[in-house]
Amino acid sequence: MRLMKKKSATASAKRGQPRRRVVPRWRSRHAFIGAAVLAAVAVVGGSIWAWQARVPHQMAETARVSLVGLTADLGLTVEEVFVVGRHQTPREELLDALNVQRGAPILDIDIHAARQRVLALPWIGQASIERLLPDTLVLHVIERRPLALWQYQGNLAVIDESGEVIIRENVEPFGHLLVVVGEDAPQHTAGLVRMLESQPDLVDRVEVAVRVGGRRWNLRLAGNISVRLPEEDAAAAWQNLAEYQQRHGVLTEEIKMLDLRLPDRVTVRKAPRPENKSADQGRET
Repeated sequence: MRLMKKKSATASAKRGQPRRRVVPRWRSRHAFIGAAVLAAVAVVGGSIWAWQARVPHQMAETARVSLVGLTADLGLTVEEVFVVGRHQTPREELLDALNVQRGAPILDIDIHAARQRVLALPWIGQASIERLLPDTLVLHVIERRPLALWQYQGNLAVIDESGEVIIRENVEPFGHLLVVVGEDAPQHTAGLVRMLESQPDLVDRVEVAVRVGGRRWNLRLAGNISVRLPEEDAAAAWQNLAEYQQRHGVLTEEIKMLDLRLPDRVTVRKAPRPENKSADQGRET
């Protein structure tokens, strides 16, 4: 009986003592992230305080470097860089533009300057850089869409939807694009392409578009067929040609030129016959 009472008293005494706590791993992870965030706030807040207090530049920079070093000691360093949205731009070019080394303090990266370097690359239209603490940078890019090949003064260049030149060299991979010719062709190309695409049965036939007098277009279709579009209401003329092709199948090897400049008719000129090349027949419908 006495032994049981003694044991009971000992158990009661143990129950009255504070128990040793075991910290779960997820809490350790949260503590690490919390410390990292506090360090990040310290870096940003310290910079703002130094600017507001007008601390001498050397002192402020020394403090900033110390704080950045602290964040690096906590593990806030660049270990991974992910690129999202890349198609034409080589990944190596993007990484060179970022100019970020593995192991560099992630909070010491000048995001604005890095973004400006990325935007300076030929294909990049939009870019943003995101820090994912503790160790990852994500670069999001939207590349410019190649719309056409612009031929001017004997040279070719790839242009985008706004008519701006993307590249002037190594344009061979874009030989499938529409070729537009003329000094002012680029700024009018987007509207032309929209009009051509409005007639799916015809658009794939168009190979070259020549700007005439800064006012209208002449098209060259597959089979070396020339189509002269009017200055006004070219879309209606293009639709009329699609309907005329559907009814009469006019786009054949016998046709040399179709003139759509008159709203109430289509002028068709046939290619000369092999036996009489000087005969250039024409008719109106």
